[in-house]
Amino acid sequence: MHILSKIGAIVAAIAAFSSEAAALPSVEAFGNLPLISQPRLSPDGKHIAMIQPLDGRPAVVIYTVGAPPGTQPAGIKDSAAIIETVDWANNDRLIVVALTSSKVNGKVENFYRALSADVTGSNVVALFKDADPAMSGASEIADFDLDDPDHVFMPNIGRTINGWRYSLYRVNVSTGTAEFVRAGNPDTDSWIMDGHGHVVARINQTERPLTDHLEVLSGNNDWKEIGAYDAIGGLSANIAGLSEDGSGFVHHAAIKASGIDVLTRLDKGTGKETILFANPKFDVDNALHDPWTRRVIGASYVDDKTEYQYFEPAMQNLQLGLEAAFPDLSVHAVSWDLTRQKLIVSVEGPAKPLSYYYLDRQTHQATRIAPTYPDLKDTDLGQMKPYPYKARDGLDIPAYLTLPPNKAAKNLPAIIFPHGGPMARDRLTFDWIASFLANRGYAVLQPNFRGSSGYGEKFETDGYGQWGLKMQDDVTDGVKKLIVDGIADPKRICIVGASYGGYAALEGAASTPDLYACAASFAGVSDLRKFLDTRGDDYGWRSWMLSSWSRYIGDSSDDKAKLQEASPALHADRIKCPILLMHGGADLTVRIDQSEVMRDALLSKGKSVRFVRFDTDNHYMELASTRVRFLREIEAFLAQNIGN
Repeated sequence: MHILSKIGAIVAAIAAFSSEAAALPSVEAFGNLPLISQPRLSPDGKHIAMIQPLDGRPAVVIYTVGAPPGTQPAGIKDSAAIIETVDWANNDRLIVVALTSSKVNGKVENFYRALSADVTGSNVVALFKDADPAMSGASEIADFDLDDPDHVFMPNIGRTINGWRYSLYRVNVSTGTAEFVRAGNPDTDSWIMDGHGHVVARINQTERPLTDHLEVLSGNNDWKEIGAYDAIGGLSANIAGLSEDGSGFVHHAAIKASGIDVLTRLDKGTGKETILFANPKFDVDNALHDPWTRRVIGASYVDDKTEYQYFEPAMQNLQLGLEAAFPDLSVHAVSWDLTRQKLIVSVEGPAKPLSYYYLDRQTHQATRIAPTYPDLKDTDLGQMKPYPYKARDGLDIPAYLTLPPNKAAKNLPAIIFPHGGPMARDRLTFDWIASFLANRGYAVLQPNFRGSSGYGEKFETDGYGQWGLKMQDDVTDGVKKLIVDGIADPKRICIVGASYGGYAALEGAASTPDLYACAASFAGVSDLRKFLDTRGDDYGWRSWMLSSWSRYIGDSSDDKAKLQEASPALHADRIKCPILLMHGGADLTVRIDQSEVMRDALLSKGKSVRFVRFDTDNHYMELASTRVRFLREIEAFLAQNIGN
């Protein structure tokens, strides 16, 4: 990969993204990368690092707090790699993780690498710079040592006297050199440390059946197993980290009686488990971590919007104060210095794209840093509201409906926009695609069909094996609800989606051909058995990843008939409406051959199809050029087929 290089005058470059005023905001106003992401305060609070777009690619920008107006920030960019994350190793150095894609034996593969740079964006070094070339990668950080901020701990596969092991290394952030610390055993999958450079536990994964074993390191340098967890179907030990006092582990677990995912405290010595946080209706979304100790200090869950709860009274009082200052919005602190006196706070809502504020608790002043979508006004965004409905079998389906600005909810052209995953969910917040479509005059429905996460174990497991079946019926039933309520014009409905949502769009066109006037898919699966076989080749036939997909889709060998029936590429003859296919050439989650197979099947049947390839982007549309082109293609496709 290209070594990251120093850049200057980033602010001026970013300003070039602004578009001239127009009756409607430009495609770029929605499609450009967010102006700010991942803002991080340095330990001493003197610098803020964040990811900002430069020439349509993510770049790292480093600001000095309190610098005179006009002071240019430092920066780090890469013209080939995609910068994924940024974090502080200490007051003087950053760690940046970048992604490159290249062909290996004729197949595109992704490679992640961690690099370190100083606060001027200079003196860049690759961590593990002298690594064994046979090591699997060098991007994961197991621990930041508060007592030795010049080093981090990183796991990697390397040679030991006992063969290949997933071992632990101590890496100098200034030089990139690594020294061996501790070897894993043949099954070691991950390491748990205490924030001070000490190993606390490890997780070993064994096969037949796939099982995660949590082992604690004792004072005698012995390992004691205190828990074993099913890893089949993408499940795992789900250890979020150490509790705040370090006496136990924080564990994502499901309460059997309710099926709701909660956080528990798992005692290091006895393995005894007690509930730490639970919401009676919704799964825990994330464990919240202190940015410096990396210990778990709270939890978030999603009702309609994301809610935050901290275990420590001082942090919870801060959270309550933020919520009072920004009522009806989702707000929380995303970064702070070691003293917790200087913080960066995120604020967002359906008509309020994410903004960041700098809060000085000593002076009681809050300063807005910047909005993520600066060219959008409140009046550009439609009204988003809950729109629950019942599926045909009586199951309650949560959903959200976004209406176009200044239009009555009657006889509108409509977009059905199922989310990806499918192990995910939509929520009441700004979405750059849904908001764009609403701005262009379309009603947008986002259904959380069965199989979506966040609503308890049963709601999710009800989606197992239901691709093209009940999961698809849930989407169809949402369309019918829009028609019955008079919101959607039944002759002007299009289904659009990415990833699983792309599959749902194609399957909707194949299984309910009279319902949709058009369908558009980005990175959608089209041949289920081919997809599973590719996953097996990529990750191994006994891997947790393949078992996860198989749990949702079915078994490549045992469920051939079901997979064939639910594969839209194998039923292109049923499709009546025009199809738009888009895909990233560097997509390893759903390889581009899934869209190519669909294109070829449609052409062979004389169907209307357009295929757009984004050669250098992946599954997640990480480049501004991809996002803008995606929106332009969608806008033209919808205008042609359902008009507005």
